[in-house]
Amino acid sequence: MNFEMKNKSLLITGGTGSLGNALTEHILNRFPDIRRLIIFSRDEQKQFQMAQKYPIEKYPQIRFFIGDVRDRDRLIRAFKGVDYVIHAAAMKHVHLAEYNPEECIKTNIGGAQNVVDACFETNVERVVALSTDKACAPINLYGATKLTSDKLFVAANNIKGNNPIRFSVVRYGNVMGSNGSVIPFFINKKKEGILPITDPKMTRFNISLKGGVDMVMHALEHAWGGELFVPKIPSYRIADVAEAIGPDCDKPVVGIRPGEKIHEEMITPSDSFYTYDLGKYYTILPATHQWKLTDFIEEFGAEKVSEGFSYNSGENTEWETVESLRQLIMEHVDSNFLV
Repeated sequence: MNFEMKNKSLLITGGTGSLGNALTEHILNRFPDIRRLIIFSRDEQKQFQMAQKYPIEKYPQIRFFIGDVRDRDRLIRAFKGVDYVIHAAAMKHVHLAEYNPEECIKTNIGGAQNVVDACFETNVERVVALSTDKACAPINLYGATKLTSDKLFVAANNIKGNNPIRFSVVRYGNVMGSNGSVIPFFINKKKEGILPITDPKMTRFNISLKGGVDMVMHALEHAWGGELFVPKIPSYRIADVAEAIGPDCDKPVVGIRPGEKIHEEMITPSDSFYTYDLGKYYTILPATHQWKLTDFIEEFGAEKVSEGFSYNSGENTEWETVESLRQLIMEHVDSNFLV
């Protein structure tokens, strides 16, 4: 990677989350000459814990900034002097969003618009916003709010005028081992000898924290503005995850929760008209963009997907097995989970 951050300042909203922590570790290791890395979040306890891991005596670049993306003025103050923004803050639990819809809307939609506004009020150069597979053809409120957020960041490129800022989005599936995800849940429930399965047919996309970090950094470096990047990643069956973690556990089928799908999607047939294959990633391009499509295709060797193409976890061509899941869990989540 030729991308440099020397004398640059980067801010991560929701920076105390799983991906925020992984991004922080990657950036400090890969770009030790970064001028400033700002962790922006509203959770003071997590900031306190993270500050123990990254003491300022050893990491003089790092700063911790208490704030909420719902607070536009606080964002503007935090963004002053910032070159790059990674927007990872979100309310993400599907069932909690269904029960508390207004709170989800305030954070995921209002917060996204506040980030866009704060970027225009300051001198931010590049913005990468995190999306989710649940934003594709959403059936739950969380997915609907993240689809709206995606649209806000993509459309921001249309109103920037002569401002050189670039907004892009990355969309991926379940991050292996992230807070609140199924693998830590199953590892914890294994102690009780029972792993409740929503539906034996249920599938999900799977990406490691490292894969998520790599994708964000790819977008930060390569985005021209308006792209929505989608990784080519394997799927897993929820039943296989349960088997990998607790082969001797009871596995009662409890039914899907409100707002859940059996299979997740990341690209629909309707998206195929704007979707290009970049090799490691797909990208859904905006209907209107501020650059020449022919130049983009030439620069990245982009190939248009066929009309009607779709990408969902149930019809994927690449799958994790019980054994590969065990190996991945030991590598990326908990090396002692089999004990």
